[in-house]
Amino acid sequence: HVQLVESGGGSVQVGGSLRLSCVASGDTMSRYCMGWFRQIPDKEREGVAVITRIHGGTEYADSVKGRFIISRDSSKMTWSLQMNNLKPENTAVYYCAAVTGCSLTPWLRNPGNRSGPMNWGQGTQVTVS
Repeated sequence: HVQLVESGGGSVQVGGSLRLSCVASGDTMSRYCMGWFRQIPDKEREGVAVITRIHGGTEYADSVKGRFIISRDSSKMTWSLQMNNLKPENTAVYYCAAVTGCSLTPWLRNPGNRSGPMNWGQGTQVTVS
């Protein structure tokens, strides 16, 4: 069993920065891919940035490339999303996620594109105005 706990959301002005963090506990070594997804009302959850636990390979949604950075500390099973130059369209509930197996690009495009169990954090609100 794996549990994910997020922190770091909040409200920020346009152009500001926020850092989200996720800590995993439990059978974390079984999770190969970690990432961040977001959701706004009446929309499907979409990928923001994903990373592999061992090699640190990354993929980003086109809309956040150059502004957001995903990183991980595989020894502590934590990962973060540094969000810079935030825009109003970045307002959403952000969820961290971990999955047993994935290919980064397909998983980023659709969280259903993975193998094995997947876990979600509780979600944290990010508001940019």
